[in-house]
Amino acid sequence: MKMVLLGPPGAGKGTQAKSISNRYSIPHISTGDIFRGNISQNTPLGIEAKMYMDKGQLVPDKVTINMVKDRLQQEDCKKGYLLDGFPRTVSQAESLHKFLHLREESLDTALLIEVPRDFIRERMTGRRVCPSCGASYHMKFNPALDGKCELCGSDVVQRKDDAEETVKERLDVYERQTQPLIDFYKNKDLLSVVDGTKAINEVFEGICSILGSHKN
Repeated sequence: MKMVLLGPPGAGKGTQAKSISNRYSIPHISTGDIFRGNISQNTPLGIEAKMYMDKGQLVPDKVTINMVKDRLQQEDCKKGYLLDGFPRTVSQAESLHKFLHLREESLDTALLIEVPRDFIRERMTGRRVCPSCGASYHMKFNPALDGKCELCGSDVVQRKDDAEETVKERLDVYERQTQPLIDFYKNKDLLSVVDGTKAINEVFEGICSILGSHKN
């Protein structure tokens, strides 16, 4: 099973990726993990990426793509993989497509966890966490009584990432970057869509149903 996972911030990609990886015994590959691995091992690509990161610059597509290509040729990817966070642009998707074509391989699917913008906004801006013990709450779905953590009594807070303006910016960036990517995979008849507004277990059941239809 070779697949790309797409979805907006707050769609639950991380949770579902872990479940998919366990169910289908394929590695969950994120660009963050690839960067950290190459940098910690001082690979030539890692050294090059760190040079840009230390200057506060974005790592060029060419470096990122080469890191992903290198990762996909490792032993644990022979039976498949789940790519999370790559590709982010149509240019990256085209490079991945060409790389796989040269190896006489192809993706089984690009899976989109679809969640409406308003649903995401409510889900993310309503989140609260306990800074002391890390317990999670939600203003609507799982409120902390009187704003206090039920486990340790500390005041719960909103993370900066969940502030209204930050969420809006993250969603704007996602939509600008990802809609062309969705169209790219739709045109190649590789796009599959699952409703991400349902309960976590229901979303996973929907994913398994989709992946079952793609299984060789």
